[in-house]
Amino acid sequence: MAEEYEGGEGGEGLEKPPSFFPYGGSDPEREPGQFGELVEVSVQGVFGAETKGRISHFVLLTDGVRKLPILIGASESNAIMYIIEQKRPDRPQTHDLIKNILDRVGCDIDRVVIDDFWNAVYYAKMYLQAGTNEVEIDSRPSDAIAMALRFEAPIFVADELLDVDSDLV
Repeated sequence: MAEEYEGGEGGEGLEKPPSFFPYGGSDPEREPGQFGELVEVSVQGVFGAETKGRISHFVLLTDGVRKLPILIGASESNAIMYIIEQKRPDRPQTHDLIKNILDRVGCDIDRVVIDDFWNAVYYAKMYLQAGTNEVEIDSRPSDAIAMALRFEAPIFVADELLDVDSDLV
């Protein structure tokens, strides 16, 4: 990859990101979106949809009336399904390992919040609680959901993000 840059060897010319990064390296400053009050949701399920021979995985969140499908990776799909189906893999998966580490250091996941959508991507945060200290961790929604299920923590979604076209779900 470095050979594609003019400027020779040793990382010269790498000050700017390559062209496949969005915005040519000048990611505009942006304020997080304001998508309304937080609504508690539950995981209705994980499903796959085939398009042109490729399978896309989704997690479906619901507040009991509205539904929000979020595209996720295959491994995250499995991580969520293990918990929903109350299955246990032979060896701890990544999310199980993280839970074990957090348990050992006395940290809990208080809640997960999916509160932003930008550039066709949902954004989530995990709120960790260690004693009286709360720490906010940026996360992909799929990982945050997998962790919330392991900690039996509530999942919240910004109200307006739940207002998707019902024909999609």
